[in-house]
Amino acid sequence: MLNWTIQSFSLSLRYVWKISRNASSTKTNLVVRVAGAAHQGTGEAAPNVRYGESPELLLEQFARLQIAGLATVVSLPDLDALLAAQPVAHALSFALEAALVQWLAARAGQPVWQWLGAPPPAARVPTAFSLPIMAVGEVAGFLRAQRAARFQLLKIKVNQAEGLDLLREVGRTLPGHALLVDGNETWPDADSVLLFLEQAARLPGLHLRLLEQPLPAACADDYRHLRPRSPVPLIADESVTDAADFADIAGQFHGVNVKLMKAGGYRRGIELLRRTRAHGLLPMLGCMVETSVGIAAALDISALAEVHDLDGFLIVKDEPFGLVAEADGQLTRRP
Repeated sequence: MLNWTIQSFSLSLRYVWKISRNASSTKTNLVVRVAGAAHQGTGEAAPNVRYGESPELLLEQFARLQIAGLATVVSLPDLDALLAAQPVAHALSFALEAALVQWLAARAGQPVWQWLGAPPPAARVPTAFSLPIMAVGEVAGFLRAQRAARFQLLKIKVNQAEGLDLLREVGRTLPGHALLVDGNETWPDADSVLLFLEQAARLPGLHLRLLEQPLPAACADDYRHLRPRSPVPLIADESVTDAADFADIAGQFHGVNVKLMKAGGYRRGIELLRRTRAHGLLPMLGCMVETSVGIAAALDISALAEVHDLDGFLIVKDEPFGLVAEADGQLTRRP
């Protein structure tokens, strides 16, 4: 029998985190712990409103799992069987699997990546750094205050109304810096995205490297029209959760941003990254607004990705766990 617990953490953010569909200055995440036989494991759940997740829902689901026999789960097949009978949100599924995998790896005397059969992560992993949507007049000061230039890739959150103005200011402040623009499904159709890209190409100092999820996931036909016409690679995010037809995705995008919270577990995340590469797509590993618990877990499988967007813990004020350090735009695991 193992001892499973869950704890809520109310996280203050260092600045208002605004994307095209919502804004927040706090975030409530949950940490699952499992302990027994002198070993322990920890996993994080970062609920995502885009998928109908909330802290309250995840706590209710965890309580139901406790009643259904979570304490008897001592292996991944045990966990799979329980979740098949009692389905939960993907974020909670990941937290449970991450905690159990850490416990199993500790019991086997192996690092998590080795226990999972993943290649060893690099000692230092470069991460993108994200800028939330903000007033144009705030951009230059934000970039300076955050020392954003130390990151090799900047991820710019945009909406349709102000996207060009934000990019113009970024290009003026950091000319030539590689940018990933993330629309979070803000544009309505392929033609509006193409117009945006034409206008962005004329902005001085702008180096647009990637464009992430500009249209709603439901706009598959628009993506098929956009893909061969886009001057920059298109990266899928909301269009790929734990289930995806990769032959279809390959006709819509050039790459996939895999997030373990969306995938629902290490194993599914690994499978998605490998399928991404197998279909000739660019594998990217991303995150939600997470503490270093979730980011450390992502680092375990980071060697499977070519682009890393793992800055979620840098948004958290007074991050409580200290499992990951960042220096010069690169991440390292703390002992």
